[in-house]
Amino acid sequence: MPNDNPLDTMSPDAFGRSLKGLGVNILVTDVTRTVAFLTRVFGMTAHQPTRDFAIMTYGTRVFQLHADHTYHSHPLLGLLPETPPRGAGIELRLYDTDPDAACDRVGDLGTILQPPADKPHGLREAFIVDHDGYVWVPSRPK
Repeated sequence: MPNDNPLDTMSPDAFGRSLKGLGVNILVTDVTRTVAFLTRVFGMTAHQPTRDFAIMTYGTRVFQLHADHTYHSHPLLGLLPETPPRGAGIELRLYDTDPDAACDRVGDLGTILQPPADKPHGLREAFIVDHDGYVWVPSRPK
């Protein structure tokens, strides 16, 4: 079956020029492990994954993963904590993901910080921590 998603074959230059609006790039210790977590738990799709980088899609949204070592001369690398958690105070919210199903798929790829619960703001959500300490929040309307 031929793959017709341009993200699978797009050059880095073309990908960079295609980006618009707000972008998210997450620095991770292990791209392969993070791709496994995001694809298994949340049903995301990885494009051109390597040990250094991956383009991730969640529905129509695109974001990037970069391994720490790819930022070897970037000043941001010096701000990262030696051990997780990273991104304290940031919730990566996934509004189109069933929190109960996501928690069922976590296994050894992450930790359920808060199991699925109905919240007063109209959502059922859970809080799942990945191996780098980023908090992912699958949620759906109640």
